[in-house]
Order: sequence, then structure tokens, then C-alpha cells
Amino acid sequence: MQIYRVTDNAFKAYGAVIEGLEVAQLLDRLDGSTESPDDHTIYVADDSSLDALPIHRDLQDRVYGGMPVQIGYCNGTNYRLNCLEYHRGSEVNVSSRDFILLLAKVTDIQEGKLDTANVKAFLVPGGVVVQIYETTLHYAPCAENFRVVVVLPKGTNTDRPVIKPASFEDKLLWARNKWLLAHKDAPEAKDGAYVGLVGANLDIRRD
Repeated sequence: MQIYRVTDNAFKAYGAVIEGLEVAQLLDRLDGSTESPDDHTIYVADDSSLDALPIHRDLQDRVYGGMPVQIGYCNGTNYRLNCLEYHRGSEVNVSSRDFILLLAKVTDIQEGKLDTANVKAFLVPGGVVVQIYETTLHYAPCAENFRVVVVLPKGTNTDRPVIKPASFEDKLLWARNKWLLAHKDAPEAKDGAYVGLVGANLDIRRD
């Protein structure tokens, strides 16, 4: 698998590097107060201790134009694609260590399926803040014992609304503001997520 960097031109179709944010205090708090499992990942949508930092206002006003946001995290160890998701609104990620994001485009979904051959890998260096566009499919970071800040519109990834599916997209709704496509081999598929990824369940150690 070719691994691009988020500073490469190839990343411009998926997101952007955000400059000018002071993230040292945020990363110190994340690294000093949260666990990072060796054999699975954990996700916290909204962490009050991170929200309390001054950068919350900076992210809300400068990156999201004043819209309310939440600061959470995804930590642990992961090497596989498993799923891809998208949101209404961009996601912001930053970590003190390098990690890899596996990304594709919403427009790559054809007839309810996405071929994982369309997925590209991008290395995010430690300390670099990246914005993942809402038109970009993404999921858990890939690395060993990573700790990654996850900033999203307020309420994202909490309890999903109860609806009767009336469209294809309704079938993908997995949580609030979270539409998900799973690979057949992913744990989420066994839990009832829509199986929409075809091809290899990519593994950065192998593929």
C-alpha cells in the first residue's frame, strides 16, 4: 500500500492541513489523562476536560465559523480498515505522534457499494492538525498505541435518531450524524451495520 503524506497534493481532495492553532496543551492533556489500549480502540465523543481548554473556542470560532463543537478522542491500536463513515461537517484530527488515515470519497460509493481499491492511506505527522472534509470517508486511525484528538460538530456520534428507513442513506445511519459502511469481516457488520465495503479489508501491515 502506498502511503502518502497529508502535505502531498493527493490529500487536497480529502482534506486540508490547518495552521496557526496552538495544540500543545491539548495534546499534553490527551496524552497525560487518557489510556491507549494495546489490542483495540476506544472512542469518546465529547471529553469535558478537553472541552474546557482554551483551544475549544479557537476551534469553534476559527475552524467551524462559530458553530458548536465537541472535542473527543480515539485511542488504541488498529491496523485495519473495517469500516468507512462520513458526517455532515468536517472532522479535525491531531496527535502528538504519527498516525495513518485510510480515506476514500463519498462519490466512490456506487450502487450502494464502495470498492476498497479506491481507499488511499495518508500519514499525519505528530503535531499536524488536519481537517477531513465531510465528503471524505474515514474511520479509526491506524497505528500502535495512538491517541488522536477528534473534533466534530456538537452531538455527533451520540445516540442516533429513531427513523424508518426511506432511502439508501437511511440504511447507513449508525449514530447521530454518522453514516457508516462496514466490511463483511468487521465487528460492526456482526452488530448489524450496513455491509457496503467490497474487496479486501485493508491492513496497513500487509497491504
